[in-house]
Amino acid sequence: MLNKLFGYLSHDIGIDLGTANTLVYVKGKGIVINEPSVVAINKKTGRILAIGKEAKKMVGKTPAHIIATRPLVDGVVSDFEVTEQMLRYFVEKVHKESFAFFPRPRVVIGVPSGVTEVEKKAVIDATINAGAREAYLIEEPMAAAIGVRLPVQEAAGNMIVDIGGGTTEVAVISLGGIVASRSLRNAGDELNENIVQFSRDEANLLLGEKTAENIKISIGSAYPQDKKMEIIMRGRDLVTGLPKEVLVNDDQVRKALSRSIKILIDNIKATIEETPPELVADIMTRGIILVGGGGMLRGLDKLISEQTKMPVKVADDPLTAVARGAGIVLEDIDKLREVLVSSENEKVPQ
Repeated sequence: MLNKLFGYLSHDIGIDLGTANTLVYVKGKGIVINEPSVVAINKKTGRILAIGKEAKKMVGKTPAHIIATRPLVDGVVSDFEVTEQMLRYFVEKVHKESFAFFPRPRVVIGVPSGVTEVEKKAVIDATINAGAREAYLIEEPMAAAIGVRLPVQEAAGNMIVDIGGGTTEVAVISLGGIVASRSLRNAGDELNENIVQFSRDEANLLLGEKTAENIKISIGSAYPQDKKMEIIMRGRDLVTGLPKEVLVNDDQVRKALSRSIKILIDNIKATIEETPPELVADIMTRGIILVGGGGMLRGLDKLISEQTKMPVKVADDPLTAVARGAGIVLEDIDKLREVLVSSENEKVPQ
């Protein structure tokens, strides 16, 4: 009874719990939080020092007793307690300006497709312990498709490719369900790692993860560009141990990224091969939709289109698609209940 009462005073929220970023959608307000999924912890005391943007600033710059860590690896919970603390921080931040002293919201949370029962339970338990009154799960490609307003409940094929930080989700959706899908641990973080490896092999230069990501965003591409781009890589010389800078161009970075991009395209092709021909005909008309931060890589849509012989387009505001989809489900949870992940842990009674 108390739970119900507190529930009326709480804001229902949709969460895209990503490896790199967490986005929070509040019912009736839209997306109100977009922060890195990073937590800084003092190992001596076990106390959490910072969460989100403040913690991201500390990555690679902390003394030995402080660690800035990501509690999610490849889209699933790797550190249960830290994930719970992070979720509690976001729930409380949403309710800071309202009169809810003890928020008990309903939460819809995005998870990678093909997660195990154990992984589902970990997310639900962390969400409930963080203060949710009810927790529902939705597969990220389904949430992303709803977020970009694809007609997922119609008898027609919709293909979505969600390239996040830790996972890439490829899915064909029809009649409110996923017909064929692939979930691969080859996404934005892997592309950063490709750049780190390239600088090590080609220039004997050790780069930080943040620097590699900046290079990817600044000049990274999947398809030859009309305009040549260059950037200076700064890091530590592996031979002398001293600081060093090296000028690289977009051709070199594209070559470094090519292996991971080939794996991605091979998985898109494999998913199309598993799709019934009637749905493939629909996708040929409607095209493949790219969402997630990785979908914004220059020329990726063009390369996928060339390799699959299908139209490909990047969704508007691809970074927020999953959070928007979770929010749309929240707005009308009874009508869209069938798109949620079925699990014995799916809902905690009021």
